[in-house]
Amino acid sequence: MLLAIDQVLTPDEVRHFRTHLDRAEWQDGAATAGSAARQVKHNQQIGAQDAVGLQLAEHLLRRLGETPQFVSAALPRRIYPPKFNRYAGGGQYGAHVDAAIMQLQGGQSLRTDLSATLFLSEPDEYEGGELEIEDAYGVQSAKLPAGDMLLYPATSLHRVTPVTAGARVAAFFWVESLVEDDRSRTLLYDLDQSIQELSATLSAQDPRVLKLMGIYHNLVRRWAAT
Repeated sequence: MLLAIDQVLTPDEVRHFRTHLDRAEWQDGAATAGSAARQVKHNQQIGAQDAVGLQLAEHLLRRLGETPQFVSAALPRRIYPPKFNRYAGGGQYGAHVDAAIMQLQGGQSLRTDLSATLFLSEPDEYEGGELEIEDAYGVQSAKLPAGDMLLYPATSLHRVTPVTAGARVAAFFWVESLVEDDRSRTLLYDLDQSIQELSATLSAQDPRVLKLMGIYHNLVRRWAAT
C-alpha cells in the first residue's frame, strides 16, 4: 500500500521544526548507510544523538499516535525513532531497498515493514527531490506539501531524485507492523476506512456496523503477530 497522509504536522508545527532544523548541525548522510547504499546516498542528516533531533523526533512520535489514518494503515508495533535529512546542491539517493532489520537501543531489533517520509519543505522551495517508488503499477512519484507524509512498503525499490535548486528537508522512519503482510494490512485499512465512513451516517450501534467491526477485529486477531 502506498498512502499519502495529509497534515500529520500543522503549518505551525512545520515552522517550529524548520526553525530548529535550519539552525542544526548537519552531517554527511553516507555515514549511516550500509556498504551498498553508501555508494548512492548523497545527502545530509542530523546526528543520532543530536538534542534537537531527539526532541523533534519525540514530538513527531506523539503526533503519529494522534493520527488515526496512520494508526489504521500501519497498525504499528514498533517505530524506529524518526530521523531528519536534507538534500541540496545536487544531493540525491539512488535506487535502493531499506534494510530488513534495524537495531534499536537496548538491544531490540525492528523488522522494517513500512517506510515513511514526512515532507518539511514545500514543493516550490526546491527543484527535483521527488521520492520515486517502484510498485506493481510502475514508478510512483511523490513531492508532497510540508506536513504531509508518504507511507509505503519498505520492500519497495525507491530513490530520491537530484535536488538541483533549493533544499529538501524531511523526516523519515520505519515501522514494524503488528500485521507483517502488506496485502493483509491493506485489506484491514480499507475495511476500517469503510467502517468509519458508515459510522458517520449510521449509528455506531447499527447491527451492520457492529458486524463489520467484529469482522475487522477478528481478522486482526487472525493476522496480528504478538
